[in-house]
Amino acid sequence: MREVVNEVATTILVIDDSPELLLSIGATLEATYEVLLATSGEAGLKLAEEAHPSLILLDIMMPGLDGFETCQRLQKNESTRDIPVIFLTAMNKPEDEVRCFEMGGVDFITKPFSPVVLRARVGTHVRLKKQADTLNYLAIRDSLTGLFNRREFDDRFERECRACMRVGKALSVMLIDIDYFKQYNDTYGHQKGDECLQAVARSISSQLQRGRDLVARYGGEEFACLLPEIDGDSLKVVAERVRAAVEALAIPHGNSQASDYVTVSIGIASTNDCEGHRQTLLEQADTCLYQAKDAGRNRVAG
Repeated sequence: MREVVNEVATTILVIDDSPELLLSIGATLEATYEVLLATSGEAGLKLAEEAHPSLILLDIMMPGLDGFETCQRLQKNESTRDIPVIFLTAMNKPEDEVRCFEMGGVDFITKPFSPVVLRARVGTHVRLKKQADTLNYLAIRDSLTGLFNRREFDDRFERECRACMRVGKALSVMLIDIDYFKQYNDTYGHQKGDECLQAVARSISSQLQRGRDLVARYGGEEFACLLPEIDGDSLKVVAERVRAAVEALAIPHGNSQASDYVTVSIGIASTNDCEGHRQTLLEQADTCLYQAKDAGRNRVAG
């Protein structure tokens, strides 16, 4: 029976120039995992980026792009650098084993190998990868809402700034604050307050659907959004959509001076020159957020 996590089978990518070996490994592992096969380093790199497997089994001696070079390219690619690699090798000298680790492998299996050893090694590293993924998730996520946390927002902000500068596109920011949230907590209690935060977080996320858009919990009742490669006019449309979606939740708020329901105020800012000016961009969005509040809340300013 395949190993399944969250209804998705664990995927193993095998890269080897021997069709016979690929079929043998596939037959050994396919009852437990979803197995993808590639007959060259180039094909393996493409599959790794597309499928993002949990583990890669990689032959060292291949024509063209060998296993070591393939592993190095995997590590240089941000989307594949965290995928563990087990080298498949006919070399069994101590210096060969050391080089496998130096080149970024987490383990190696010496050819010819038994199905029992293969399954055991793969199972061990799949479990280790899941543990690492769980720890990484907890490190970058807010425990209440499941959104990214402020640290991840700051890290991604820096990366997206460089990426947008390279292609000459704008980077946009939204700062979102739940209106009169202290009064909401005082009226309905902190448990209801937590439920409100979770509902608003889901509502915001549902409106930001492009792959690189990011939503983070920035403070107690404040959220921050990164929107790469979007101009000011489009940003206003998205921000208004977010505002309307939160209001449409129709969460009663009897002590709000803005509405009978929970609402948000949003400050937006955008720039085509964020390198070295990231803090300025945030300050602009924050200033606009205060303008939205001063103007009566439940609105977008920027």
